[in-house]
Parts: sequence; C-alpha cells; structure tokens
Amino acid sequence: MTMIKVDPFRSFDTVVRRMGDVFDDIQRGGIRFEVGEFSPRVDVSNNATGVTFHVELPGIDKNDVKITITDGNILTIRGEKKREEKNEGSNYMRVERSFGSFTRSFTLPDGLRTDTVNASFDNGVLSISIEKAEPVAPKEQEINIQ
Repeated sequence: MTMIKVDPFRSFDTVVRRMGDVFDDIQRGGIRFEVGEFSPRVDVSNNATGVTFHVELPGIDKNDVKITITDGNILTIRGEKKREEKNEGSNYMRVERSFGSFTRSFTLPDGLRTDTVNASFDNGVLSISIEKAEPVAPKEQEINIQ
C-alpha cells in the first residue's frame, strides 16, 4: 500500500489566495465573477502599442470559450472546463483539479481600439490583444459673440 502525505493546511492556503485575488481585483478596478469552482489565472500587460491578456485555460477547447466586450469597456471571458468521464471500476484517491463554468470580466482603460481585438489560443493559453487608439488632438471651435 502506498502512503500519501497530506498537508492539512493546503485548503487554508487556497482560501487565503482567493481572498487575496478578490482584493487585488478590487484594487485594480477589475470585476470578477466566479460561476463555478474553476477560475483561470490571468496576466494583463500594458505597453506602448496596447494591452494584452494571457489567460491560462489548460484542458479547455477553444470552442468552449467566448470573449465579449460590453459597453465598449468591459472585457468578459466565459467558458467551461468540462469534467472527464469517470472510468468504470476506478475510484479517485485524490482530486485536485477544478472543473466547471467560469466568467472573468475586466474594466478596460480608456483609449483602446475595441473594434480591432485579436485573440489566439495556443498550448492552453488564450491571448487577447487590444491596440491603443491614436491620441486625438482636441478640436478648437471658435464661438461668435452676438
């Protein structure tokens, strides 16, 4: 019989990490909705040409993911990590993977061209790139006094 070492504080670490994620999202101005147990990790980077999101989606088919932009400034990523069919005659000794539906939403900064969003999916990582808009010079209109 194989002995498996169990860490009784592992679940506590998960709770602390999730609480930290909530406060981080609030501080960054993002919105976070979790529908199921699975919540993908997201890196957001900003450079001179635009904003890029890298979303870890291991084990998810790209056809099970939907990306939308609402009201011009809310980027939403929805999807589902489907549970594998259980093999007859086998019992799990340990389950650590998460499954279920997820929704992640982010408030986009001003000045992005949301009409030219590019998305790609490679090796379980979804990449979303949004270009920055060219700065618009303020228009000056002279008003005649009557």
